[in-house]
Amino acid sequence: MADIERARAFYDQALKPLGVSVLMDMSAAVTGSTPFLGYGEGRKPCFWVSQGAQATEFLHVAFVADSCAQVNAFYLAAMAAGGRDNGPPGPRPHYHASYYGAFVLDPDGHNIEAVCHKPE
Repeated sequence: MADIERARAFYDQALKPLGVSVLMDMSAAVTGSTPFLGYGEGRKPCFWVSQGAQATEFLHVAFVADSCAQVNAFYLAAMAAGGRDNGPPGPRPHYHASYYGAFVLDPDGHNIEAVCHKPE
């Protein structure tokens, strides 16, 4: 990420509807190099964001949602946080019959998705 604080502002808001939040906040003083944020549910981070190196290839991250309503809430929160639309919430039957997802580009242009695989 180009700017860890900008990334944090986006991900804190966008991932909140999915129950995902910062579990570890590692400053540059702690790491001795670049700051890191560890996002997840419970006690263990599963999604890490760091400042500095730019991704040189396409990055697509998908978070599993418990319901279509959570996918919708993710999309609205991510857009309100400064994300750019990359596919509004809706069914994606070309993936499978119960696939319901939404796609947003984060501030650095990475494709972030929320998806529900449950039939509703």
